[in-house]
This record gives sequence, structure tokens and C-alpha cells, in this order.
Amino acid sequence: MMFNIALKQEDYLTYILKDLETNSRLEIVPEKGGIVIDWTIQGQKILYLDQERFKNPQLSVRGGIPILFPICGNLPDNIFHYQNQQYILKQHGFARDLPWEVISQSTDTSAKLVLALKSNAETLKVYPFEFELKFTYKLEGNKLTIEQLYENKSGEKMPFSVGFHPYFYCNDKSKLKLEIPAVEYTNKSGDKTYPFYGELDYSEEEIDIAFTTINAQKTSFLDGKRNLKVDISYSNLFSTLVLWTLKDKDFICVEPWSSPRNSINTGEQLNYLNPQEIYEAKITIEIS
Repeated sequence: MMFNIALKQEDYLTYILKDLETNSRLEIVPEKGGIVIDWTIQGQKILYLDQERFKNPQLSVRGGIPILFPICGNLPDNIFHYQNQQYILKQHGFARDLPWEVISQSTDTSAKLVLALKSNAETLKVYPFEFELKFTYKLEGNKLTIEQLYENKSGEKMPFSVGFHPYFYCNDKSKLKLEIPAVEYTNKSGDKTYPFYGELDYSEEEIDIAFTTINAQKTSFLDGKRNLKVDISYSNLFSTLVLWTLKDKDFICVEPWSSPRNSINTGEQLNYLNPQEIYEAKITIEIS
């Protein structure tokens, strides 16, 4: 058996996906936003997780790979305007807070777990569309693939954004080498644009920038201290890369988003699904 899926019950029921040959191990917590909370390869830590925040249901998770849907980032005053009505949609949407359902699992050609999230009475209050998401997590060697299926189950056209917010463990950012397929970025408020030459100043308290014009479906970085390379490739749905880090924290977030902050209101690079339409997308993270 090359692949294996085990369960453990701590604060939450956790699924452990393993590739036994490469000693690659991934932990997923379906009931807490379908989040990946841990990934190690031969004992090397790939992801960062703030355990205290993770255990406190009042706080948003800082770590792992949270799922952002149906918006990425925040909206002014958390308000989504739609057909003369206002809905309160908090930062990054609700998918990362809701329990996802385990649909199936298999260990044939990879350690594979399929999760689903469906609209319910609570989601309809803040986002008036019926939908179903199905995410397939596949662990194979040093590679994690997340295949996504988005379905609009409502009778009208559904606007949505989606993103992933991976927290990569990195305890010496001075040795980071970024390969981002862009020549400029905007600041958090989106009102200023700066040229990008591959370098950032990690002595700043916070870096929160968006590359909204990317010219390739792949981005990478090298953690020079550990000689560990991370390649992230993503389908055409993802048009924006966000980079976020805090000065004294051992993480760097490189986040593929389908559209920039507040696009559900501005329409910028926003995606729509027609009634009953299904859209498929994919993201792959490979470590070398």
C-alpha cells in the first residue's frame, strides 16, 4: 500500500492522508472549513499553523490552507450590494468557517479525499444563491492537488470569487527568493501601484499586496534557508496573486485568488455561473 488515509479525533475529527513511499503527510479538518492544517514531507514542515487560534472558535484560523469563498479579501463595511439589497459578507466569505461534508475517499493512485459544501439557510441570508462546491484533495508524493467543482443551483446568474490562503512555514524571510509572474503590484487598498523586481522589504510590520496582472499560471518561491522550493500552479480561473506576511511571524502567504478584493461589488475580473452551470478548476502545490 503506497497510500493511506487515517482518522484522529482531537479538537476536531481530522483526516490524515499519507504517501508512504515519500513520507508525505497531510491533515484535513472537514468540519472546520474543509481546511488543510498540516503538511509534512520527510518530517519537514511545509505549512505554518497558529495552534492557539485554531483551537479558539471565536478567532479566524491563521495557518494551513483556508478556503476563500464566495469572496476573497474584505468588502467596504462588509457590504455586498446585489439587486438593490445589502448583504453582510465578512472577510474572505463563509466557506472557511462552515463544516464541509466528506463525500468519498480512496487510496488507489493517490490519497484522495472529496469534500462538499452546499448552500443553506444561513448562507442564503448573506449570499442569496444556491450552490454546491466539491473539492477533491489529492496527495501524491511531494504534490498536493486540489480539484474544484463549482455549481450554481439557483435560478439566476451567480457572481463569485474563490481563493486559497496557504500559510507556508518560513522562519528566515531574508533568504526567500520569489518568482512571481508579474511586473507590478498594488497595495492593500488598491489605490497605488508599484513596480516589482522580485524583492520585498520583510522588515516592514506587514506586507499585504496584490498582483492583479499575472502573465503565467504558475508562481514559485525558494526558501533558501532550507533549500526548499515551492511551486504553485493554478488554472485560468485564478487571475490574482496576493502576498501577505507579518514581520515577526514564521509564515509567508502566497494566495491564488480568482479576482481582487471587493470584485463582487466592482465587477473587476469577477466570475459568474449561469443557472445550473458547473465550472471546474485546479490548483497544485509541489515541493522540491
